[in-house]
Amino acid sequence: MHARIQAARENESGFTLIELLIVIVILGVLAGIVVFSVSGISNRGNAAACAATEKTVQVASEAYYAKNGSYAPLMADLTPGFLQSAPTNGVTYAAGVVDASGCS
Repeated sequence: MHARIQAARENESGFTLIELLIVIVILGVLAGIVVFSVSGISNRGNAAACAATEKTVQVASEAYYAKNGSYAPLMADLTPGFLQSAPTNGVTYAAGVVDASGCS
């Protein structure tokens, strides 16, 4: 009986510690690649959101000008009827000038 168990153990094959470590390293490298590629996607998304907000404020400013004959002096003057709310992503406005340099 003992000889049979010992013979069965000799025939068993499995992964060595080195093989498992290599697989873990490869998975870590792949995970790192995915993290960096996803951060690039979100950066492009933030840039697109800033550009859209800048364009929205410009359109609201022109609408204010068309209605009142002059540009709104402050962002607060655009929010009641031309913008739903003031932008919170770094786009600023002052007397007809829209600045998106503070966008993140």
